[in-house]
Amino acid sequence: MLLSPFLLSLVAPILTHLRNFLLFVLAAGPIPAHVAFVMDGNRRYARSHHKVIQQGHGEGFVALRGILEVCLRLGIRCVSAYAFSIENFKREKKEVDALMELAEEKLEELCKHGDLLDEYGVRLNVIGKRELLPESVQRAVDKAETMTRHNDHAILNLCMPYTSRDEIATAMQSAVHEAIRSSSENNCSPTLTEHDINSHLMISRAGSPPLDILVRTSGVKRLSDFMLWQVSFCF
Repeated sequence: MLLSPFLLSLVAPILTHLRNFLLFVLAAGPIPAHVAFVMDGNRRYARSHHKVIQQGHGEGFVALRGILEVCLRLGIRCVSAYAFSIENFKREKKEVDALMELAEEKLEELCKHGDLLDEYGVRLNVIGKRELLPESVQRAVDKAETMTRHNDHAILNLCMPYTSRDEIATAMQSAVHEAIRSSSENNCSPTLTEHDINSHLMISRAGSPPLDILVRTSGVKRLSDFMLWQVSFCF
């Protein structure tokens, strides 16, 4: 049953107060430090609601904002979101171009004075092979990171364009180079530990605490090359 605008105006404040009360109750218990989200299902949502794919991605961003605000109100220190896979560049050019335009637009929107990141003191990190992004999006990324660099209450990692295999391979290369350099300077055999690799991961270097929970919003049960190293330590 659809509610009239008048009834909606009466119900909305009640629902807001109820949500705030539930968040207050949840915040009284153990709170994870780092929660990651695979924000997928945008295309399936668009098709099932007879909308164009671009609208599905746009509404996916609205959902991300809502989830991020809930996490920040609960006091979660770090949120990571899988925004765009390196593999997504293989999709139709029209869809990729629309996603890049949306990313540029929303990055600028997120960093406006008084908007969500500014309100909650969130530092934004864009994690991945940024050189693959269009120049205009790279400029928006640099601007957004610079504008939020002073924020120190929470962290938002937008992983784009990202795959965990690329992150691990890049970390291995950096860790090996550092081990070789260190052994040369100290005249000893090079060694490589789990800690060395972990410290060179892009998400670790962004100042993120260890991952506690990974959520896939669509309910699909696969990791899709997201934070494979980090999630293996969650259990």
